[in-house]
Amino acid sequence: MTDIVTPGDVLGNVAEFKAGKGAYVNDKTIYASLTGSFRIVSPLPESPDQRAIVEVTGHKAHGLIPEPGSVVLARVTKVMARMASVDILCVGPKAVREKFAGIIRQQDVRATEIDKVDMHQSFRPSDIVRAMVLSLGDSRAYYLSTAKNELGVVSAESAAGETMVPISWTEMQCPLSGQTEPRKVAKVG
Repeated sequence: MTDIVTPGDVLGNVAEFKAGKGAYVNDKTIYASLTGSFRIVSPLPESPDQRAIVEVTGHKAHGLIPEPGSVVLARVTKVMARMASVDILCVGPKAVREKFAGIIRQQDVRATEIDKVDMHQSFRPSDIVRAMVLSLGDSRAYYLSTAKNELGVVSAESAAGETMVPISWTEMQCPLSGQTEPRKVAKVG
């Protein structure tokens, strides 16, 4: 079965199918995440899950597409009281060809004390953040999470224009002025 689908088209439900490439699950329904050919792939005979896989293959040679569970690098564009907007730059180690928008919601910044998270103490515009894709989200923006030790701000610029150095999981310091700024710092190494 091959049909042309566009983002948001319903492909099936999770009782019958598994979401493959170019598809995502929202509330037990599988949707297309890109424009292309829709097909159903039979599972491998040795697979414990015998549901067929629905996937969408794009028409053009699309670059990488963020998928739930993938780790991305993103630049913070705007910080609000309950969320931060980002532009996704890389999926894993590879740069994306298209521009993808992402949102880090207040409840997805860290795993503990989520009600005490202050977005302005976690991120600033132009910070580079390592995050995990949770889902497609809404209005064409991916929902991202930094709620693991290895996720968070990996690079930030101080007011003096210098690249800051992490000094704890909640602070970064300008090597020039010695001034510290709060951040949700990613554990590196």
